[in-house]
Amino acid sequence: QVQLVESGGGLVQAGGSLRLSCAASGRIFSIGAMGWHRQAPGSQRELVASITSGGSTNSADSVKGRFTISRDNAKNTVYLQMNDLKPEDTAVYYCNAIVQSPRTSIYWGQGTQVTVSS
Repeated sequence: QVQLVESGGGLVQAGGSLRLSCAASGRIFSIGAMGWHRQAPGSQRELVASITSGGSTNSADSVKGRFTISRDNAKNTVYLQMNDLKPEDTAVYYCNAIVQSPRTSIYWGQGTQVTVSS
């Protein structure tokens, strides 16, 4: 069984920063791409950023220049550094990962709330 556990969410004022972490644990053979998504009330879940096992990244236009995704393969952990936060960044943030254990499946974390006050 594979689990993804997020941490680092909270309440922050506009212009502030937060760093989210997501650690994968369990019977893991390998991890491919990892990513962060978010879902605001009344909205669909959207991709925020993703990173391949080799370190190539992709991010949504709305967060380019403000958010940075990274990973530590030795710790099976992905991070999202969020700077210059805006009220429109308020959402539940979910991490996901493509994990081979031994079958390859997509796993999701439980989500962590990020609230940005104006």
